[in-house]
Amino acid sequence: MARMCTRTGCSRPASATMSYGYDARTAWLDDLDPEHSPAGYDLCTEHADGLHVPQGWERTDRRVSNRALFSRRAG
Repeated sequence: MARMCTRTGCSRPASATMSYGYDARTAWLDDLDPEHSPAGYDLCTEHADGLHVPQGWERTDRRVSNRALFSRRAG
């Protein structure tokens, strides 16, 4: 069974896992972890793409699946 987005009211399948570090004031978005982790939050693509962090925090998108969308082609 596919894991679902953890956002309340969302019924889409999860595609990313968000984790954060208070000390680093950073939220990380990664491709969906193979196993559910209580320290992470599974999000669908829409909620992962629209993730906002508190003022003074950094949002770091480390999803490999997103890099192909935004990379430039040589030539």
